Amino acid sequence: MQSPAPPGFRAALVFVSQKRFVMKMNFAGRELDLSRCQVMGVLNVTPDSFSDGGRFNRPDAALVRARQMVADGASFIDIGGESTRPGAAPVSVQEELDRVCPVVELAARELDVVVSVDTSAPEVMAETAKLGAGLINDIRALQREGAPEVVARAGIPVCVMHIQGEPDTMQDRPEYQDVCREVSAFLEERVRAAGLAGVRSDRILLDPGFGFGKSLDHNLQLLASLEYLRSLGYPLLVGVSRKSMLGHITGRGVNERLPASLAAATIAAMKGAGIIRVHDVAETVDAVRVVTAVKEAG
Repeated sequence: MQSPAPPGFRAALVFVSQKRFVMKMNFAGRELDLSRCQVMGVLNVTPDSFSDGGRFNRPDAALVRARQMVADGASFIDIGGESTRPGAAPVSVQEELDRVCPVVELAARELDVVVSVDTSAPEVMAETAKLGAGLINDIRALQREGAPEVVARAGIPVCVMHIQGEPDTMQDRPEYQDVCREVSAFLEERVRAAGLAGVRSDRILLDPGFGFGKSLDHNLQLLASLEYLRSLGYPLLVGVSRKSMLGHITGRGVNERLPASLAAATIAAMKGAGIIRVHDVAETVDAVRVVTAVKEAG
């Protein structure tokens, strides 16, 4: 049974061969079908991100990395200028602009890919949308003053994510009575707030926020219950690549978690995720292709 789409999104659903729905979304002129799981490559232009901090914080190095991820099959490149790993300190808006804008401009001009910007700052949202960004990926779910209005004016999709606390404190003993219901309720409230500001429902994606104010058990419950969140009717973006939850399970270091990341990505794709956000693009693209083939055969 397919879950219902939000009212403004129903026009974008097309029934195909009585097997699946085509869920199309327009990202600044690039239309993608999110009923087929897409892969988003992570590009951190920061000195301190947990996996690749400092490797791509020059525009030329960042573009080389982005070009390789596109060649490997990424549909999105997610560019971030502020580390949001547990314990990370915030950066100024100007520093984030200085890090992100040159890379967004280059990628939007040079590559056939949707450029996503991982930011919570309204100023960064506004400027990067002008430079060609096709998606705003906000870990704080448009909670900063003016953010919903900026996204509405930009007219591009936005992903709102669940987080408990802030990156510098979010892993200090997070607690939930029912993590799935509480995450769902938070996301529904943020969708309503976005709608009141003028963000169209067919431009909204949801992210459960794996690792953002959640214990290992919370993360596992969310991954096991993605269908519950999918029933809200919006495409899901899932980011579990190399995260500490996988390290806790396997005992592996951050750069030794490829098999675990692929297992988690495969589970998410099977459960209906529209976008998988990863560091290892080529391997994940292959995994997603297998999932897609199996789902279509069924």
